[in-house]
Amino acid sequence: MASINKVILIGNLGRDPEVRYTPNGAAICNVTIATSRNWKDKNSGERMEETEWHRVVFYDRLAEIAGEYLKKGRPVYVEGRLKTRKWQDKDGVEKYTTEIIADQMQMLGGRDGGGDESGAGGGGGYSRSSEGGGGGGSRPAARAPAASKPAPQKSSTGFDDMDDDIPF
Repeated sequence: MASINKVILIGNLGRDPEVRYTPNGAAICNVTIATSRNWKDKNSGERMEETEWHRVVFYDRLAEIAGEYLKKGRPVYVEGRLKTRKWQDKDGVEKYTTEIIADQMQMLGGRDGGGDESGAGGGGGYSRSSEGGGGGGSRPAARAPAASKPAPQKSSTGFDDMDDDIPF
């Protein structure tokens, strides 16, 4: 049976990106992204908010782009996969960390990096290259074309939602 490991986040950066390089020169960028959920409490009617912090890792060219253009507080769209890794702290105790390994990133908001949550404006989208085992390189993410003509007006007959391809 096939399985899926896919994460999609839209949130705000909690701090400026941290970029480092491996001995062979590959870039790694770590960020934290905050996502919030809002709801109204059924008992008190009070508005509630819950914030989750997500650790996200970018590699190669995508890491360099994230390190250069992302800033604390800036809204960002990220696609990737979950990965749990094991490591030892300074006392030799084994620890586990679950992170999102980013495949695609879309900067949201305006060029000034403000918290415009509308998603409109001068963002740029980038992906990790899938050729050559997912190594370097990035390409702009595809954008959906804008609608060029207005939606047709509804007629007064009430049969607008009828399917013309009825099989009998």
